[in-house]
Amino acid sequence: MTKLEVQQKELDKLTEIFHDVEDSKRKLIEGLIEDAAFLKAENHVLKQAITETGMVRLHPQHPEIQKPVETAKQYLKNVNTYAVVIKTLNGVLMKNLIEEDDGLDEFE
Repeated sequence: MTKLEVQQKELDKLTEIFHDVEDSKRKLIEGLIEDAAFLKAENHVLKQAITETGMVRLHPQHPEIQKPVETAKQYLKNVNTYAVVIKTLNGVLMKNLIEEDDGLDEFE
């Protein structure tokens, strides 16, 4: 799957998940959804590279000398950022679900 395909698939998935969120909230999180899709696609590419190179480079004569691969560093940064974005989006989604079913309708 290409980087753009991964990005579009993630964008479509998140857009579908947030379909029922009220318009004002959806507009507010639109950028986060796009960022999440972008990070997912970037990590797809980085993960493919890491699969070939590994996350750590070992010195050929002295295996105790190790150096992290820059791709691996960026991958880990992106994973952490993606996790924060998804957690933020999930918070908006959960708040929306709680507001829809707050149980106060029984008392009206």
